[in-house]
Amino acid sequence: MSTAKAPTIAATALRRLIALALVPMVLVAGHSHAADTPARADATIDRQTEDRILALTPENISAAEVRDVLAPSAAPRIIALQGSVPLVTMRPFAEFLIAMGYSEARLADPKNGGLSRLSNGSSTQLAGEVAWYYETEGLMPMLIGHSQGGMLAIRVLHELAGSFSSEVEVWNPLTDSSEHRTSIRDPRSGAIRPVVGLKLPYVAALATGKLPRWVLGQWSMLEKVRQIPDSVEEFSGYIIEWDLIAGTFPGSEPYRATGSAKVRNVILDAATSHIAMPRALALAQDPVTRAWIDLYRPGKSLPLTMHTGADTSNLLHAADIWFSVKKHWCIELQRSIRARRNIAAAG
Repeated sequence: MSTAKAPTIAATALRRLIALALVPMVLVAGHSHAADTPARADATIDRQTEDRILALTPENISAAEVRDVLAPSAAPRIIALQGSVPLVTMRPFAEFLIAMGYSEARLADPKNGGLSRLSNGSSTQLAGEVAWYYETEGLMPMLIGHSQGGMLAIRVLHELAGSFSSEVEVWNPLTDSSEHRTSIRDPRSGAIRPVVGLKLPYVAALATGKLPRWVLGQWSMLEKVRQIPDSVEEFSGYIIEWDLIAGTFPGSEPYRATGSAKVRNVILDAATSHIAMPRALALAQDPVTRAWIDLYRPGKSLPLTMHTGADTSNLLHAADIWFSVKKHWCIELQRSIRARRNIAAAG
């Protein structure tokens, strides 16, 4: 009997050795996959916090609600796009948003940690990246672009609207490569849907004009740079009255919706510097300007004159963008929570 069982025992021992040898490989492979795929941004919100988020009024988010309700929860990714001059980045504006209470993790590029993105990249890839973030993180991203960065943000909207092609491939920002598919699984409905047709909650363009499109040969955007398609819910364009770099002057062509998008044109004082627009961090650090920003609501007149040592030249557009970011941060979370609860109820 012992001789008959010997091959079986040997084979069993061999299989066990092979299995033990493969365990570290499986663990490493599993760890690598987990590290390369960010967890759902809204996956760890408890029921009580969900109820508090649903009770918020998006157009009236206080500083306390940002601190106590939104900040501990989750946040949509924000991609900040800088202009064509490398020395002027969107990092100071991203730092302003962080100081006001936004998640640094949702502003930083997951691949390199950068808070500002170049604007000379492909709008097709960025549109595919937006789709990847939505599918992976569960919340629709927002775009904020300065100068040429604003042009790229608007071009992404046209990519998602199908203005250039009927299909856009999903782009993985971690591997910096196409996933060779043009559809995603919608994290809210579970349905497969194309990238083209996705709608961003909020996009902002600061000091983006037509003149640089002529100078840089960006002919395809000459007409489209002031046309905002239905691939965004709310768009804010910040125009300096006398901006020689952007080529905008009093009475210049405003941004306009081609369909249902809500488009706002915010005219800034001629003293506003095109180059210095992203420098807003000090406004969040000064208690006087921070309080003004917290109380700001579009359309409500608040005196800009205040006793503070901070430079207030960027106060209006910084406050206006923060208002919209808070608003759509809240709306995105509310949509995600309601969708998840609807699926649970139906199941």
